[in-house]
Amino acid sequence: MKRSDIILMDKEEGITSFSSLNPLKKAYGKGVKIGHAGTLDKFASGLMIVLVGNATRLNPVFSAFDKSYIATIRFGIETDTLDPEGSIVKTSDIPSESDVDYALSKIMGESMQTPPVYSAVHINGKRAYAEARKNRDVVMPERKIIVYEAKKLSYDDGLLVANFHVSKGTYIRALARDIAYSVGKVAHLTALRRVSIGPYSLEDIGKYDMKALLDKTELFSTIQLDPERRKEIVNGKIEKSAILSDSDSNKNFKFLCFSNELYAIASIAESRIRVIARMEDEGI
Repeated sequence: MKRSDIILMDKEEGITSFSSLNPLKKAYGKGVKIGHAGTLDKFASGLMIVLVGNATRLNPVFSAFDKSYIATIRFGIETDTLDPEGSIVKTSDIPSESDVDYALSKIMGESMQTPPVYSAVHINGKRAYAEARKNRDVVMPERKIIVYEAKKLSYDDGLLVANFHVSKGTYIRALARDIAYSVGKVAHLTALRRVSIGPYSLEDIGKYDMKALLDKTELFSTIQLDPERRKEIVNGKIEKSAILSDSDSNKNFKFLCFSNELYAIASIAESRIRVIARMEDEGI
């Protein structure tokens, strides 16, 4: 089994993102680090990018990706967590379907969003949710988000099912809150399924190996390295004279190869090559 890999998985609802990795941790065994590039709430399901071994260092590759979700929003009730696991804090009547259509159109585009208090956002070095559970006042800083699509799939008796395509850092729980507030109502998120992350979708699960998955980002070019200088390159010294070719010098992420065999993944910063992750599975 490979000790560096990228795996697309479909997280089940009802378990934490951390717990969802347990079967993989058992399969890979002790000593192999496994993490994910972007969490999902316990009640949510859907696509997660799992990173194995040295691939856990590749978070920068995935950090800017937009995401798409199918969300179910219940109008008339707001919870403290803005999800089904919280306590009811506000109630209202439900909006008309025309009001819902208006609210969805209003959130389109760029705006500032206040993340939920019950979230993993760091406030003065501490997680916001941890402070909230101690009944401490937490002031959440706004962040810029972009809603590329907010498409109603159905609306019946105060229950909205919609597709949202959003920028990184967008909280769909907060989006549900703000949609309701825009028409003078309250709401919370009752179900959430992530269907895509950047170029990846649920349909891609099981289809690709690590390099092919990274190729789908279109963020990488391939650098061929001089095999005669293999030893010094393996020891971390990479100079321009060691490079035979670069398939696209304008791209900031690189596949470093010896004779078309992947050695490492790197980034370019200030005209210098910085190795992010070595592919130890290649016998180097």
